[in-house]
Amino acid sequence: MKYLIIALSLFLVVLTGCNKDKRDCSLPKLKAPAAEVATLKKYLDDNSITAIFDTSGFYYNIAEAGGAQKPDLCSIIQIGYKGTLTNGTVFDSQSSYAFYLSNLIYGWQLGVPKVGKGGRVTLYLPPSLAYGSNATGTIPANSILIFDISLQDFTN
Repeated sequence: MKYLIIALSLFLVVLTGCNKDKRDCSLPKLKAPAAEVATLKKYLDDNSITAIFDTSGFYYNIAEAGGAQKPDLCSIIQIGYKGTLTNGTVFDSQSSYAFYLSNLIYGWQLGVPKVGKGGRVTLYLPPSLAYGSNATGTIPANSILIFDISLQDFTN
């Protein structure tokens, strides 16, 4: 009886919870506060970094566009990345790791879909699109973060 209940529960989860058509895969509609965007812009200008502005309030550079098809919020992405603070301190890096894009910080949810499979992008994120006022590990609260990301693969 216990196994029948488990089997029925799994069946219901698969039937109702794993149907992509029922999930919202659209990107978040967030905007960083103007003060954060101004601070980020000043950092880029002070360091002679030219980057493209996204209306959500972050900047990015595409090193390699990758394939035509782009991941969406419901995708599982396989990536390599390096995260740095504005002082050059590397706080995290992985050569290959898989995540649901929807489980990541807003800046990644907005920035990773700018490239396709095989693409490479650098994201310059204001705090509200990263970890905000929360210190996380070696990342101080209210930090501008820089991510170099290689989108190795993804599944929708």
